[in-house]
Amino acid sequence: MGRKRCVGDCSKMAAGCCGVKKQKLSSSPPSGSGGLGGPHCSGESQCRGAELGLGGSGSGPGVNSRVNGLACGNSLSPGCGTLSPVCGSSLSPGSRKMVVSAEMCCFCFDVLYCHLYGYQPPRTPRFTNDPYPLFVTWKIGRDKRLRGCIGTFSAMNLHSGLREYTLTSALKDSRFPPMTRDELPRLFCSVSLLTNFEDVCDYLDWEVGVHGIRIEFINEKGSKRTATYLPEVAKEQGWDHIQTIDSLLRKGGYKAAISNDFRKTIKLTRYVQH
Repeated sequence: MGRKRCVGDCSKMAAGCCGVKKQKLSSSPPSGSGGLGGPHCSGESQCRGAELGLGGSGSGPGVNSRVNGLACGNSLSPGCGTLSPVCGSSLSPGSRKMVVSAEMCCFCFDVLYCHLYGYQPPRTPRFTNDPYPLFVTWKIGRDKRLRGCIGTFSAMNLHSGLREYTLTSALKDSRFPPMTRDELPRLFCSVSLLTNFEDVCDYLDWEVGVHGIRIEFINEKGSKRTATYLPEVAKEQGWDHIQTIDSLLRKGGYKAAISNDFRKTIKLTRYVQH
């Protein structure tokens, strides 16, 4: 099917949330434990090595970094960076090597911990500061319920971007109340970096579990609306293409009956997640 690579507008897409409120997940690793402190958030926010995981294969689309727990025992706050990247690497456009690491998730935990306890923010991390569109996702509990997910399609330097969207997704996702200290030991964090944006002519021209999608449509009142799901969402929910599109339309506020003719009016952009 015909398609064109998105080279300009996609880098300026507005921030949005990535998932649905109730996830059908079955894994149930043990929750982490807290007991942290220090006036400078001194890196006791435990990213438990036994609970590191991947969003997909180590070298292809759908890879992201996931960490559970509070506090990296290897000290990833001030002076952090002692935890080596473990989540695999892949190639982004232009053959630029990119490593998505557990350290990024540990950094997010440190940022949130320091904010909730009123400590100074963690020091600059040692992972790359290259610019990427990014999302930060929080899940909670043994059943990994979605707890917050917000990101941006505008490329941001990772150090400042992860700081900003760690707190935005944790405290300002309108679907949930702001996170509290008591929730920290039960949280799971994942960081998603987005690449390979392509506008496609057919709204079915994407692969479940491989591509994230962003749709743009005109609602019943004539207003332009957008909505997005990261690649993992449709797969986790067990949705096919039509179910995913219809869910996104409802998520974007479309309330009228959804016909196949209306689906064909959608502008769809696909992307991959690292």
